[in-house]
Amino acid sequence: MSEARRKLPKPTPAELELLRVLWTLGPATVKNVHRARQAERPDITYATVLRLMQVMHGKGLLLRDESQRSHVYSAVQKPDALRTGLLGDLIQRAFAGSGKDLVMAALKVHVSAEEREEIRRYLRETGDE
Repeated sequence: MSEARRKLPKPTPAELELLRVLWTLGPATVKNVHRARQAERPDITYATVLRLMQVMHGKGLLLRDESQRSHVYSAVQKPDALRTGLLGDLIQRAFAGSGKDLVMAALKVHVSAEEREEIRRYLRETGDE
């Protein structure tokens, strides 16, 4: 992972929601992102989305293409890269650096029977079981 990516700030929960929209849509205008967020959160205003996206651009979480009349924004990080970074931080803070403890906690409460079977298949296929 490059030094620049490691130093990107962690997105707030609201910023993470906008990143999820951008990962789904791809590069998009504020108007497109606002419409997509309204489907899940009808009370969110255009001004709120605009302000958040401007802040995210300033923090380095978004790129902004200003070559068109309506600016087009895109996420700097791909979903897997961001999730890996956030997960690493969670493991350090909440599980004293133990990935095993994180997995055990997830398996106890947060994993369905179907997901357990999928995990078993993955471990068999990768030779890790």
